[in-house]
Amino acid sequence: MSSRNSQANKAAARERLRAEREAQAKKDKVRRQLVVGGAVLAVLAIAGGIGYAVVQSSKPGYWENAAKADLIKPKNTEGEDGTTVVVGKPEAKKTLELYEDSRCPACASFEQAVGGQVKKDVDAGKYKLRYFGATFIDNAVKGEGSKNALSALGAALNVSPEAFLDYKAALYSKELHPEETVDSFAKDAYLLKVADTVPALKGNAEFKKAVEDGTYDRWALTMSDAFGKSGVTGTPTLKMDGKKIETPGTADAFTAAIDKALAG
Repeated sequence: MSSRNSQANKAAARERLRAEREAQAKKDKVRRQLVVGGAVLAVLAIAGGIGYAVVQSSKPGYWENAAKADLIKPKNTEGEDGTTVVVGKPEAKKTLELYEDSRCPACASFEQAVGGQVKKDVDAGKYKLRYFGATFIDNAVKGEGSKNALSALGAALNVSPEAFLDYKAALYSKELHPEETVDSFAKDAYLLKVADTVPALKGNAEFKKAVEDGTYDRWALTMSDAFGKSGVTGTPTLKMDGKKIETPGTADAFTAAIDKALAG
């Protein structure tokens, strides 16, 4: 091989090597740009996600909006805000105050044991019943069931005082009252299922619409505020004309306690 050919081959080899290096450098540059671009997009996506989450978390919740809605008072209520719920014969001289939270397991036990006797006494005119609805369990174990059930009780009260008492008894029944940590009452469908066991509410289109539309949601919150201002800290709590009665566990014990309170 001549020296000229040898030099030409070497020059060609160097040119190929240079071209290969340039091509590889271009590939590496494109790859770096893609990686950086992807990282920027990922950062923007994360930032956008965080921004969206912040916006969403700053939005008022359903019940916060309900608190600002117009107050619609159920029929068969008294007082400026409709939070005075008194059931019974007007001529009854004494009033039993009953403080309950719909999700409260102790309230369910009380209602199952004594609720029937309370209704008999009210029907007989032995005393009137004044009801205070609470919603503190929604905060204690989280959820919306206490508020939603209280709103549904408002819808039942709008039908009649009797429907209210019967629906309250159904909500606390052994068959239908959920565990405290199970928020079944947050679902309108479940509240309507319970209502189907009450003749005055089963198939009642007006009641159903009020539950599904949340007609008495604001009223439920206002009633809960009235409970909070009462000074009562637990449920169930019973008072006869403002004087506390120790909560009895049986119908007989309840009657004895009530008779003593009435005599006093």
